Amino acid sequence: MAGSTTSPSRIGSSLTAPSLIADVGGTNVRFALVYDSLLLDEMPPEDVASLTCADYPDLASAMRAYLAQAAPPAPPSRAAIAVASPVTGDQVELTNNGWSFSIAALQAEFSLTSLSILNDFTALALAVPGLGENEVLKIGGGAPARQCPIAVIGPGTGLGVSGLIPSDKDWIVLATEGGHATLAASDARERAVVAELARRFGHVSFERAVSGPGLVNLHDALAAIDGAPGNSPSPDQVTQAALNGSDAICVEALGMFCALLGTAAGNLALTLGSRGGVYVGGGIAPRLGNALAASKFRARFEDKGRFKPYMEAIPTYVITRENSALFGLARHLRGNAG
Repeated sequence: MAGSTTSPSRIGSSLTAPSLIADVGGTNVRFALVYDSLLLDEMPPEDVASLTCADYPDLASAMRAYLAQAAPPAPPSRAAIAVASPVTGDQVELTNNGWSFSIAALQAEFSLTSLSILNDFTALALAVPGLGENEVLKIGGGAPARQCPIAVIGPGTGLGVSGLIPSDKDWIVLATEGGHATLAASDARERAVVAELARRFGHVSFERAVSGPGLVNLHDALAAIDGAPGNSPSPDQVTQAALNGSDAICVEALGMFCALLGTAAGNLALTLGSRGGVYVGGGIAPRLGNALAASKFRARFEDKGRFKPYMEAIPTYVITRENSALFGLARHLRGNAG
């Protein structure tokens, strides 16, 4: 079976049936168990495993494979699943993944008493209030303002966007598709890239450039503009060649990627008034480490004309804790326990 599993603590194995949580991305799906009797505690998810989506025809098949490996003491009683797509009704279509499913049919197939389907960045946003200082990397800005909105954004197979709005009791979490907002170029080189992407795709969203596939799109657009061979490397190949300086086009593509991420994050901060901070998640930014901090990311985040002083005060963080969306799903279950 594809993927890897942590060594289970089996803290709840002698207790009641667990709840199943899953974070479904465009490339991988991550599963874990949370034991219902421990939902009110800040216990980490157990039996975390990552499976490759392409290895399974649908989500139900991947769920069955995971449960066969995890072998919980009883079938899950409830489930909370995060998906990289909008959730607007019973039928869910994954934006960057061929899977689709009916929520009601999935609940019936696994005999679940309840099944929650959340946008993946809604789940990630739910995890943000529980992050410790050692689970984020701060890149610029001052201290977060109390009781102010928080923004969450992150490139992976797509570009996820969410936010947290403070309320009297807790946080109100936003489910958005902000990654599909129209990309804004900031200089002549970016305008040429956007024109090349528009020739290929029509509408050019931020996701077309600020994502794993987007990094390749940037590379290929730059190669086309410069008349260089367009060999369409993988996102990992572009990143590695950029970080070791072995390919000039890869270096420029990653630099533009970071700058555009800063533009998108700054736009989101202005839109939400997120003086509580902007958190960058997803599968790419944490792997860049200091390269993101050394890039134009923060300068472009702050480059908002008359509002530059406003932006300079807002802290930006990269989420470094693994599987944070699973912690958000566990928090969702705790909030709906009983």
